[in-house]
Amino acid sequence: MDLYEYQGKQYFARFGIPTSRGGVADSVDDAVAQADAAGYPVVVKAQVKVGGRGKAGGIKLAGDADEVRAHAAAILGMDIKGHVVRRLWIEHASDIAAEYYASFTLDRLAKLHLGMLSATGGVEIEQVAEDNPGAIARLHIDPVQGLDAAAARRWVDEAGLDHKAREQAAELLVALYRCYVEGDCDLAEVNPLILTTDGRVHALDAKVTLDDNAAFRHPDWAEYAATETEDPREKMAKEKGLNYIGLEGSVGIIANGAGLAMSTCDVVNQVGGQPANFLDIGGGANADVMSAALEVINADPHVRAIFVNIFGGITRVDEVAKGVIEALGRVDLRAPIVLRLDGTNAEEGRALLIPHLSDRLIAEETMMAAARRAVALANQTGAHDASEERA
Repeated sequence: MDLYEYQGKQYFARFGIPTSRGGVADSVDDAVAQADAAGYPVVVKAQVKVGGRGKAGGIKLAGDADEVRAHAAAILGMDIKGHVVRRLWIEHASDIAAEYYASFTLDRLAKLHLGMLSATGGVEIEQVAEDNPGAIARLHIDPVQGLDAAAARRWVDEAGLDHKAREQAAELLVALYRCYVEGDCDLAEVNPLILTTDGRVHALDAKVTLDDNAAFRHPDWAEYAATETEDPREKMAKEKGLNYIGLEGSVGIIANGAGLAMSTCDVVNQVGGQPANFLDIGGGANADVMSAALEVINADPHVRAIFVNIFGGITRVDEVAKGVIEALGRVDLRAPIVLRLDGTNAEEGRALLIPHLSDRLIAEETMMAAARRAVALANQTGAHDASEERA
């Protein structure tokens, strides 16, 4: 479960992590009251669970109540990447001398906790890793040993933080690690972690993802669940018993097995496309399951092509093909489908599909070929729609 920024900062506060003083506002009047309490100047920040708020106009500096009123009125109700702003966080503006990055998450491959720290903050860590991977100091932490102050100091030195920030930063990192472990987080991230002009280090932002499997230990998490604004696609998939995660691309993905679904997303990216979702239908690809999957994909207006990637192990491909054919009779699809079927009884399955193939139902023998065809169709459909809009 992802927390809003204000919830993340409240969570941080439980573990003694310093943040800017501020408060939550659901209306323009609330925003002014919180700004008065925080002290001017303030920052008016949209509360949405998506990046790019600043570029979208969702973060504004205000020097007085009139500016707060104007910014709050403009930001409330704003649509940021499909997320409508219903709540604001109003905080006292900080005079920033330097910006850093810090986070803890789990390195599943190493079976250790992973801390990442950089003297370059305020930008996406993925961009830092791509442009200057040496700017990130990584620290693997044995869960049994944990992170102590001495190790945190060495880590801060390695990352090259400003000397006057290092002692405070080391203390904050130990507290952030406690938040990550004792608070049962999948991710605890601060970007940026700042050094102010008067020499204080604190978290200017908070990105926290809680481990749903630990919810039984935290009855207080119910208040976070109550503020969840679930993606309507994910809600629909959940009601149909499907394992679905919404993404922002134009190629709908249906695969059987989490590993194959992730590989399918990767290969779509590899050939220049963007997946619109992750959808794992598991081992049962019968007509009911395929119909449910296609209905969910079809409900996404951004999908321009659908890539169905099935490898039959225990599941027989001829049964999958029958399910696809029957499902097509139930669902009125807006986008063309590209099928890649392989595995047990693949030849029989492909033979069943032949009478139904068309420019709307296309079969490819390999995953790469199917990905290329799906991406090409998505781009072609997108270009056609764009020309119609211009006309």
